[in-house]
Amino acid sequence: MWRQGRIPSSEFWSLIVSIDKSLKKPSGVVRARNVLKRGERILVLKEQDRWLDDQSPLGLPKVRVAKPTAGKKKKKKEEEGEGEATSEETT
Repeated sequence: MWRQGRIPSSEFWSLIVSIDKSLKKPSGVVRARNVLKRGERILVLKEQDRWLDDQSPLGLPKVRVAKPTAGKKKKKKEEEGEGEATSEETT
């Protein structure tokens, strides 16, 4: 199949070796990360006016990461008012 001294292509290895699901790169929804890279932390610090241009990028202060939350849906007051009106009409 392949000669000695020559590295086989990735197509060759993909036919022989399979990759576990946990090791594959995510192709769908990307999860929110709880750790920022140095550049991202500097941008957040600049937005918060906690970064000076002459400051060293080493030893950065901690930055809180805003986690997206899917909160519970609140009922509208209009729907509650209509529900009370219909219950009064039936009694």
